[in-house]
Amino acid sequence: MTLRRVLSVLAVLTVAPTAPWAQSAEVRVITATDLAPGVSSRPAARPGSGIPVPSSVGPGAIAAAVQGADVGTVPAGEAPAPERPRGITGLFRPRGETTTVAGRGGASGGSTLAITQSLRPLFRPEGLEERVRAAATRNTPGRVAQPGRNTGTLCGVVGLQGEEIESVTGRISGCGIPNAVRLRVVHGVELTTPATINCTAAQSLSEWVLDADEIIGGTGGGMANMRVMASYACRTRNSRPGARLSEHATGNAIDIGGIGLQNGTELSVLSDWRGGNATVMRNLHEAACGTFGTVLGPESDRFHQDHFHFDVASYRSGAYCR
Repeated sequence: MTLRRVLSVLAVLTVAPTAPWAQSAEVRVITATDLAPGVSSRPAARPGSGIPVPSSVGPGAIAAAVQGADVGTVPAGEAPAPERPRGITGLFRPRGETTTVAGRGGASGGSTLAITQSLRPLFRPEGLEERVRAAATRNTPGRVAQPGRNTGTLCGVVGLQGEEIESVTGRISGCGIPNAVRLRVVHGVELTTPATINCTAAQSLSEWVLDADEIIGGTGGGMANMRVMASYACRTRNSRPGARLSEHATGNAIDIGGIGLQNGTELSVLSDWRGGNATVMRNLHEAACGTFGTVLGPESDRFHQDHFHFDVASYRSGAYCR
């Protein structure tokens, strides 16, 4: 080696003392902040499982679980995890019950309340539908046991629909209904305006509608509704000053102005009493006489040209019908 080459090597070593092969390993220490947790996070044990969860997810814990070691060992320096509050699972798995784990002993995973077989509906008994229909027909008057007609029970009568209401009091002495009902449907025939009356009037109206159903028959497709012009009203007869109280004032009366048919037309007292359906209207008037104590129509006076007045007032001489 020449002197010049030796000097060149010494110069390189002097100028570049920090070459990689001359450096020592640098160690950096990273300190945790005040917000860092003191211990590693780990899931709490499942309530009632009887098998603790490893306290760490590091390689050691996973290896221990794979090898069948005791996975419940808490590494040194870690506090035991707080017990998770028993939630809804406690309703189905009492304390002390454990699940069966492969390779371990244990009880069944189900609760003591669990059924051993899934429920399924039983077959409907043969003939049940026919028996139910037969029972319903027996409880319904024959003349209104028609498909599509709703039935209810009000005032002890099957076919009357509505509700019992509080006692009605009036502004005039003598007015009111002690046991009032609000009637809405009579044997499937809807009232255009709910009628506030007493049960005696409702029962009489029920009988008349059954007769009216036969009288009208299939005309216009049959009865659909009744146009109610008045029911309870605290007033005098025909609203005349000084007259006696009307039967409307005690819930004894109802006024019917017409009967609507299924085809949309109406048998009107005003138009049909002397019109093309006069026979039907007069038969309806006659059918009410005796069922009601008082029956008034267009030939009674000028106040009843457009409606039938029905009330259940009783007279010693019998029903009053005009």
